[in-house]
Amino acid sequence: MEPTQPAEDLILTQLPPASELGDPEDPGEEAADGSDTVVLSLFPCTPEPVNPEPDASVSSPQAGNSLKHSTTLTNRQRGNEVSALPATLDSLSIHQLAAQGELDQLKEHLRKGDNLVNKPDERGFTPLIWASAFGEIETVRFLLEWGADPHILAKERESALSLASTGGYTDIVGLLLERDVDINIYDWNGGTPLLYAVRGNHVKCVEALLARGADLTTEADSGYTPMDLAVALGYRKVQQVIENHILKLFQSNLVPADPE
Repeated sequence: MEPTQPAEDLILTQLPPASELGDPEDPGEEAADGSDTVVLSLFPCTPEPVNPEPDASVSSPQAGNSLKHSTTLTNRQRGNEVSALPATLDSLSIHQLAAQGELDQLKEHLRKGDNLVNKPDERGFTPLIWASAFGEIETVRFLLEWGADPHILAKERESALSLASTGGYTDIVGLLLERDVDINIYDWNGGTPLLYAVRGNHVKCVEALLARGADLTTEADSGYTPMDLAVALGYRKVQQVIENHILKLFQSNLVPADPE
């Protein structure tokens, strides 16, 4: 496997207001410098018809979300005979290795220092946050066993749980919730893991979060609750999941009257 380009391949961007947004399932155009992007947004917009959501319970970086790996063509693919030396795994940072699931090289890095497992990058992202964002479940599992702190928040309050929910990585969400992370943690625009799972139309992830007690009443700064967002985007399966959950809550709160 040829490694992707090093340096600024891992970039977080904030989306513009709703009027400037495109398709919510569209991962967005690459930055002008070819950098990868991680996009978080809770502004609804009219979605175009899409195929049914793939099973995101098996984590995959290509599972129809706003996170993407580099698609830069190699020099051979371009037809160039003379090219610059490609990047090597040795030149990648610990955060890039985590995002790409390069476990062997990641382990070598971690053996160099005890404090590297929770080392933040310039945006406050730890290796665990990057691995969660890109759906690298084996890397997430390894980092947690190594002692990575799943409660750490980045500079704009991004969390491993929120980014895993954004991508619909249900298995990773489950691993993080087993570590007692805050299921209702909010970020820079009031987004919670449940809101991001709804925004991505990730039905199974929504089900998993609701089953673990995610708050349905939380509003993002845009003013939308999870149900509001599902209705605005026309995600009927997500709406049904939320409605069924509300019905279960209502039924469980019904107390039969004592016989006289």
